[in-house]
Amino acid sequence: MDDRQLRESIEKLCAGAADARGPEGSVIDDVIAGLDEGRIRVAELDAGGAWRVNSWVKQAILLYFRRRDVQWIRAGDELCFYDKLPLKTNYDATGARVVPPGVARYGSYLGRGVVLMPAFVNIGAYVGDDTMVDTWATVGSCAQIGKGVHLSGGVGIGGVLEPPQALPVIVEDGAFIGSRCIVVEGVRVGREAVLGAGVVLTASTPIIDVRRSQAQTTKGVVPERAVVIPGTVPKRFPAGEFATPCALVIGERSEATDRKTSLEHALRDHGVAV
Repeated sequence: MDDRQLRESIEKLCAGAADARGPEGSVIDDVIAGLDEGRIRVAELDAGGAWRVNSWVKQAILLYFRRRDVQWIRAGDELCFYDKLPLKTNYDATGARVVPPGVARYGSYLGRGVVLMPAFVNIGAYVGDDTMVDTWATVGSCAQIGKGVHLSGGVGIGGVLEPPQALPVIVEDGAFIGSRCIVVEGVRVGREAVLGAGVVLTASTPIIDVRRSQAQTTKGVVPERAVVIPGTVPKRFPAGEFATPCALVIGERSEATDRKTSLEHALRDHGVAV
């Protein structure tokens, strides 16, 4: 089936026109196989360069949980899991490398040159070529991680599975996400942006650009090539005024250098911890 036919079949199953656990539910397996091989994505760039969510793919993931029973999954003689979803196994075909005990669920995609340290990638996630998923990092359901990204140790990339029409977390090509950063609720990190250690980004976190004489505040999107550190802003409550979290855009990568050198310059010039 092509994508149009898959979409129509999934939408019929969601409407209750057929039983997801019956023979007609095999189309769900086809969608999850496409996710696992990188042929199908939860979200992708449209012709105008904007991110578009394929809500029917998210619906297929939700149906996949209904279609499967809990079962034992064994890794060797002693390490075992008890879950509905199998583990991903096609690393040799996709060209990814997995360091024990790194785990990716079936239905996630890891591209050529990806290194998965002892970390976790959930179903529906897409991890582009040459990306590093460092130790104890997590890539949540349906998150879209670009090529050449570095997710440092302990980074938490949130999953956005429901509602199906909601955009997932997106980290675009070449971005560097520092240690213990948290990016959730459909936030988009622009191409080659740098997040210093400990930045927390939710849909409601103020992203304050302080590079000019007048601060500019946005939410939900980190600009391309921006260098970002954690900060606080005052907020008044009935009990008094308190500091609340924000993200400060303090600089940007240099156009005159390559990514690695630019990152080193960004860290040195702005004192950003990673």
